[in-house]
Amino acid sequence: MDPDELIGWFDECGRDLPWRDPDVTAWQILVSEFMLQQTPVARVLPIWLDWVARWPTPSATAAAGPAEVLRAWGKLGYPRRAKWLHECAAVIAAEHDDVVPDDVDTLLGLPGIGSYTARAVSCFAYRRAVPVVDTNVRRVLTRAIEGRAEPGSPSARDEALAARLLPDDSRAPRFSAALMELGALVCAARSPKCEICPLSECAWRAAGFPPSDAPRKRVQRYAGTDRQVRGRLLDVLRGSSSAVPRAQLDLAWTTDPAQRDRALDSLLVDGLVEQTSDGRFALCGEGGE
Repeated sequence: MDPDELIGWFDECGRDLPWRDPDVTAWQILVSEFMLQQTPVARVLPIWLDWVARWPTPSATAAAGPAEVLRAWGKLGYPRRAKWLHECAAVIAAEHDDVVPDDVDTLLGLPGIGSYTARAVSCFAYRRAVPVVDTNVRRVLTRAIEGRAEPGSPSARDEALAARLLPDDSRAPRFSAALMELGALVCAARSPKCEICPLSECAWRAAGFPPSDAPRKRVQRYAGTDRQVRGRLLDVLRGSSSAVPRAQLDLAWTTDPAQRDRALDSLLVDGLVEQTSDGRFALCGEGGE
């Protein structure tokens, strides 16, 4: 894979995303990576812009209450990410002098940060030459290098392959960003735009685009799931400035009381919701008010 070929395309066709601005801080890049997990860019953009304007540093985020952070998270989904981000901010502020660490191993020790996020922050914020592998990158590597339509389950070999492709110079971070962008914009899962692909060599194209022999994945539905019920319950609590009685939560989902109870229990276990001494419910950090 020719790095200049891919980077040249990225320079011309890459999206103008605010967290790619050279003046954006490592903390603000970390925030974007938390938000972008399993969430489309279009939904993240307005929330991220408001967030970094309101809490531009880890210490500013840590100083906010966890309930305030959950409210600001809005409709991004998977709200445990907001709780982890708040916890991560507190650790960075207290133990790292309000500066996001630059190395992968230290980043992996922070709350809510896994392999992908640690490498993304090290690469995009600090220009480290580390492989950054998400779903988009795995799909590009599988097609362009291995000649298969779809990647299998994630494995260590994905990072090893990405590492072998990295330019051995200052272009490495830009190459990683370009590889990810190619998977997002061109080498898409369902409708790849091979006619505009900037890569002059692609093993999948050379093989005649053989179809995947893996079982087709079922599209994950949202309506009627426990995730939707959890969201409805959190909406009630986000909209209240004080703890609410159980009856008010019950009205948020009347279709299946057992499912509603299960969703509420999971929110309590996750620490996103608290129960007060008099039996009412509130967002985390507000149960004692």
